Amino acid sequence: MTGHLDGTVALVTGASSGIGAATARTLAAHGARVAAVARRRDRLDDLVAEIGRAGGRALPVAADITVRSQAEAAVRQTAEHFGRIDTLVNNAGLMLAGPVVGADTDDWDRMIAVNVRGLLYVTRAALPYLLTTAEQGPRHVADVVNISSVGGRRAANGFGVYNLTKFGVNGFTDALRQEVTRRHVRVGVVEPGGVVTELGSHNRPEIRAEVIDPFFEQHEALLPEDIAEAVAHMVTRPRRASVHELWVMPTEQLTP
Repeated sequence: MTGHLDGTVALVTGASSGIGAATARTLAAHGARVAAVARRRDRLDDLVAEIGRAGGRALPVAADITVRSQAEAAVRQTAEHFGRIDTLVNNAGLMLAGPVVGADTDDWDRMIAVNVRGLLYVTRAALPYLLTTAEQGPRHVADVVNISSVGGRRAANGFGVYNLTKFGVNGFTDALRQEVTRRHVRVGVVEPGGVVTELGSHNRPEIRAEVIDPFFEQHEALLPEDIAEAVAHMVTRPRRASVHELWVMPTEQLTP
């Protein structure tokens, strides 16, 4: 499973764990040089070392993408180090469940900052490089893949603001696709169902006990590698083919 992305450069946000780390490994296995972006530098160093031992190349980029200057610097550092950017995977995300009535609005602010503003900041900064790659690079195509959620397709009680952010990601993805697809920057979205990651661990104990933990006790959930493979499928298509949307669910999961 090597060679499909030889010579290309991928930037993956939220790469210190879960789907982001799995995606970085998978794209590196396909031959991409990977910039792994997240706040936790120690985790990134371990990931980069692991990719190196497997014969790949990766760069740790410690940044908080909710801060525009840091998001822009992460993109710039990637382009300066590797010389280009072919693939952007906006994976960083936060899910804080709970009712709207009496909600802690700090939770809302945190989700909007990561799921929406961070994605926008990184995408805006990366687009000039992606457009140049699509025009001048050897593959003559570039990719943006946004990791959304089944929560961006169907709302659920207790996930109102998370739903808001992910519905927004889906809408932004389609609008951007229409803007740049004729310039051969493909823009797609992956919508996972339940995945075994750290995502649920950020919730308050009572939410984990009532909502998060029962789901994983009752379902065989996806693994991060399942979503990484979906991303790899999208970005390894021939130039003529664009996969706009992939909805990846655990077989046992009926609804979000």
